[in-house]
Amino acid sequence: MGKLAWLLLFSAPILFLSGCKDSPSTQAQPSKPIAVDVAVAEFGSLDTLRQYTGTTNPVREVVLRARVEGQLVELNADRGDRVQQGQLVARQDDGVLTANLLQAEAELAAREGELARTQTLVANAQAQVARAQLEYQQSLADAKRLQQLAQLGAVTTQQAEQASTKANSNLQTLRSAEALIKSQQAEIATAQKRVDAQRAIVQQAKERRSFTLIISPVDGIVMEKKTEAGNLLQPSNELLKIGDFSQVKVIVEVSELDRSRLALGQTTKVRLDAFPKKELTGQISLISPSADPQSRLVPVEVTIPNPDQSIGSGLLARVTFLANPNQSKDPVLVAPLSALATAGRPNSPENNKKRNKLFVIQRSGKETTVKARPIEVGKQQDGKVVILSGLSPGEEYVIRSGRPLKDGDKVVLSALSATGKENDRPRN
Repeated sequence: MGKLAWLLLFSAPILFLSGCKDSPSTQAQPSKPIAVDVAVAEFGSLDTLRQYTGTTNPVREVVLRARVEGQLVELNADRGDRVQQGQLVARQDDGVLTANLLQAEAELAAREGELARTQTLVANAQAQVARAQLEYQQSLADAKRLQQLAQLGAVTTQQAEQASTKANSNLQTLRSAEALIKSQQAEIATAQKRVDAQRAIVQQAKERRSFTLIISPVDGIVMEKKTEAGNLLQPSNELLKIGDFSQVKVIVEVSELDRSRLALGQTTKVRLDAFPKKELTGQISLISPSADPQSRLVPVEVTIPNPDQSIGSGLLARVTFLANPNQSKDPVLVAPLSALATAGRPNSPENNKKRNKLFVIQRSGKETTVKARPIEVGKQQDGKVVILSGLSPGEEYVIRSGRPLKDGDKVVLSALSATGKENDRPRN
């Protein structure tokens, strides 16, 4: 082996040992602070404000339609116009319907004349019955008297028989007159029915002619204009759509979970993008009994007062519901469950309350560290938990961290931290 080889063999361990020594800079390098998200302990509630979006609509919409065929002669309202209940907004040509009405009224007059004639005949027949009754009674009395005189021999038997025959004849005349009255009274009943039927036809003709006058049934604003004057309308053709804006409604779709937290009459807060500085108060007026089979969402209707009718239709509305209206509103300290997770305690009902802990922020000069604090927790809901003891209002605590924490760890507050200590936040 040459001298060069022996030299390399003996120098290699020396180089290896010298490379294993820590440099002064490496030995002095400090541990890097852990980035954490921090919140400030404050009173709150487990109630969760849930916001849904919907579109404003008038509380009631009415579509005015033609009810008879005819040319539209007048249309006195346009889109955006305000109309009042009972106001004439359109008129159709009524020439044909007026002619039909006149014809029906003429027929009614004829029917009434027929009834009057029949009633006159009955009155005459009744007078005839009265005369026949008197004649029969007189002839019957004469027949009885002559019969008595014939028995005494004062008159002949033939005279008595003639008187009896006359009485029988007058009786038949009376019966005929009475039968005639019954027949004519039946004719009166028939004529009266014909008159009543014709009166109904006249009333129907009047009503059909009145359909040419199109009246607004509500106070509101014209939302849509469907036709123009001069067009020929058929029954059911649309003319105008009128909206009642004394109130507006917003329909939002909520989840099945949130549906169980809502009730009719519950107060809601509504904000409109059209009026960003104005917060409105509404009430739940309808909760659909069935959910959409596809989305599994339940339609909920919220009604908002609109006395000045400044809120129109089609505006984007943001409706906020109080998730649990029956929950106590007493203020309590509330923290996110993630704050307990950073303390290494899983969130489960089996945990002993005294074993839960979280990390609070401590400051000493420019150094920020954390300290584990045992706490007692209460009710949990929607990712939040009530802190019963162990934390005071105004204290800062960790809600999330980059890695598990332990007592004394140095930390740096993230930009998302809710704290007023700006010096501890990282700067770009």
